[in-house]
Amino acid sequence: MDNVPHALAGYLVRLDRVVGRISEIAAAFLVVVEIGILFAGVIWRYMLDSPLIWVDELGEILFLWLVSLGAVIALRRGEHMRMTLVVSRLPEKAQSMLRRVSALVMTVTIVGVIGPGVSYMRDQQAVISPALHIPGSWIVAGELVAFVFFLIGAIRALFESATLRELALTFAIGLILGLSLWLLEPLFLAIGNADLAVFFVGIAGASIVCGVPIAFSFGISTIAFIFYTTSIPLTIVVNQMNQGMSSIELLAVPMFVILGLLMDMTGIARALVDCLTAFVGHRRGGLSYALIGAMFVVSGISGSKAADQAAVAPVLLPEMKRRGANPGELVAQLAAAAAMSETIPPSLVLIIVGAVTGISTSALFDGGLLPAAIAATALLVLVFFRSRDERAIGERVGGWEKLRLLVTAVPALALPFLIRYAVVAGIATATEVATIGVIYSLLVGIFVYCRFDWRRIFPILVETAGLSGAILLIIGTASAMSWALTQAGFADTVTSLMAEIPGGRGGFLAVSIGLFMVLGSVLEGLPAMVLFGPLLFPLAQQVGINVVQYAIVAILAMGVGLFSPPFGVGFYQSCLIGRSTSDEAFPRIWPYMITLVAALAIVAAVPWLSVGFSP
Repeated sequence: MDNVPHALAGYLVRLDRVVGRISEIAAAFLVVVEIGILFAGVIWRYMLDSPLIWVDELGEILFLWLVSLGAVIALRRGEHMRMTLVVSRLPEKAQSMLRRVSALVMTVTIVGVIGPGVSYMRDQQAVISPALHIPGSWIVAGELVAFVFFLIGAIRALFESATLRELALTFAIGLILGLSLWLLEPLFLAIGNADLAVFFVGIAGASIVCGVPIAFSFGISTIAFIFYTTSIPLTIVVNQMNQGMSSIELLAVPMFVILGLLMDMTGIARALVDCLTAFVGHRRGGLSYALIGAMFVVSGISGSKAADQAAVAPVLLPEMKRRGANPGELVAQLAAAAAMSETIPPSLVLIIVGAVTGISTSALFDGGLLPAAIAATALLVLVFFRSRDERAIGERVGGWEKLRLLVTAVPALALPFLIRYAVVAGIATATEVATIGVIYSLLVGIFVYCRFDWRRIFPILVETAGLSGAILLIIGTASAMSWALTQAGFADTVTSLMAEIPGGRGGFLAVSIGLFMVLGSVLEGLPAMVLFGPLLFPLAQQVGINVVQYAIVAILAMGVGLFSPPFGVGFYQSCLIGRSTSDEAFPRIWPYMITLVAALAIVAAVPWLSVGFSP
């Protein structure tokens, strides 16, 4: 009797299921179309010397539809980035209550986007694209349809398995908070920029701690700030989200995501790991060397550290455990290797940093490889000392077998190096190279490794859309939040505070490293970079720090925070992938994190490591 009416809950579940299926089919179709369009552009530009001027424009339009539908898929699968450390330790009843609150926040945020989005769509009717002459309203219409799907999913999450008491309490909390903010409007006007703490620390921080997805935590705090403290129409939120997500460089995101998934499915990743194992697996700590080397080679391509780890761990970790390795030690190595590889091109983090800060992607690719190599070398040295007392267990692989495995791995080894070379040398854009990589992986999987499971294609396309949507929604809401902070004068406040840091360049770098380590731990890195990058990068330039070096240092610092307990979600992902408990890994990960911090200090102290190869 205390439960939500069964008929209503069932209707919402069925409707959400239909919406989810439509989203998956449409998003999968758009991924295929994007690959076809972009690859046609490559063929016409580089082989036929007759560029198709409409390719980028159409690709960008469909991309916004794709990531909007992808965000719907990520919501239904529970794949949006969120902090669960606090919520997971609460009793089940409290967790259920916070799930309702999270769903209510998502619902309010989506309504806050859809309503102004309709007005924004009307305004965009007069904006015509230059090549295809498509009204801007068409672009916004596709996004609004996806947000309507979003709304259905959020309402379903709000009502599913809820009791009437939970729903009543949830709506009461929302109503009380809304009325309180309305009554406090005169106070917000009186305290000036201090109101930023209420919305962007209080509301955003409380939402994140309560398990609300980070994208929606940013969205609700931005909408509330603009609604309660300014006279600016909420259409600006939609406008800033669109601008944040529509950068042409971000077209590379779904292409690199599907490329990483194809590398796993077609056997490319396994060929790389088998080759590395054959050469070093028989030595003391040999498989640990192979683990770090494999992460160095394959990392950055999938767009997800969890995907990189999942491609390497199943090949190496079972054998490492069979040889007697401590499961906690394996998790520590897996997490440290993932943190080390954050700046290895073609890392999506590098591409996104370039898009939101205006730094050349090619320069970031140039600057990221050597610092990662320094970090990898530091980890290898640590493994050497920690494995000195072990005895070699693995069998030595013969010369002919090594040669066979090396030859087998050549097509796999060629892919990441060709991608990095093509972008760094300026031969093609990151998006074009990723598209070529997708086609290359398909051909190698079918004709070289003879591993191609057609049944996995649709799930891969859906997963590509979901991960891309989760990433880009954060970029969109963080862009809107960053705009609001800038308009409120927060950038000036940050500039004043950072200018007062003693020690000049060194002091600024030290504070930035600490800041990005904390932000990387709490906000999972990428949202922190999108939010604070546009504010801090100009300041770094003012104190004489090369922005490429600053980007590399910030990304490495975020990686350390992301994979460090107790808050870093990457640490817990590593525990799941390594099939170990956090209690086993917790005491063993610190030597690896300390080693990475030491490598980071070297990268920060020696600018040449990041900018020495830039033209």
